[in-house]
Amino acid sequence: MKDKKLEPRIFTIADWEKEEQYLRKRHREGWKFVKVNLPGFYHFEKCPPEDVVYQLDYNEEGLRHKDEYVQMFKDCGWEYIQDFGGYSYFRKPVSQMQGEEEIFCDDESRLDMMRRVFAGRYLPILIILILLILPNLFEQFRSSDADAPVLLVLFLILLAIYAWAAASFVYRYWKLKKWLRK
Repeated sequence: MKDKKLEPRIFTIADWEKEEQYLRKRHREGWKFVKVNLPGFYHFEKCPPEDVVYQLDYNEEGLRHKDEYVQMFKDCGWEYIQDFGGYSYFRKPVSQMQGEEEIFCDDESRLDMMRRVFAGRYLPILIILILLILPNLFEQFRSSDADAPVLLVLFLILLAIYAWAAASFVYRYWKLKKWLRK
C-alpha cells in the first residue's frame, strides 16, 4: 500500500481559504500534508484520519524574524509546516482547539493579511500588466506582421487572466470589509 501521495493542484494567491479546506479534507481522509512545491505539487503521507485545521498566513515581516514568528504560533499550539509562495503553513488538530480557533485573532487581522497579500503580490502583477502586457497588446493592434493576430490573442488571454485574478481578489477584500462594518 502506498504511504506517500503527490497531487497537482493550483490555487491562486487569493484562494488560501480553499487551500486550507483542501488540506483539511485530505487529512480527514488519512493524508497528512507534508509540503508543496512548484508548480503546485502537494505531497502527502498516509496517517490515521483526523480532523486537523490548516491555516495559512502571508506575512513577509514574520519571515524576516522567522524564529520568533514560528515560536509565537508554536506557543499557541500550531505546528509550522513550511513557507511557500509568501505563505506560511500551520496546522493544529481540532481535538487540541478551544472552539473555533484560528491563527487570526479577529477579522481585522484577516483584512490586514489581505492588504499584505495585495501589496506583496498583486501590486507587482499590476506593474507587470501596465509595463509589459498593455503596451504589447496595443502594439499588436497597430502591427501588420503576420504573427500579430496570434500575439494579440495571447496578450488578450493574459489580460483576461490578470483582470480575473485582480477582480476576484478585490471582490473578496470588499466583501470582507463590508462584512466587518456590520
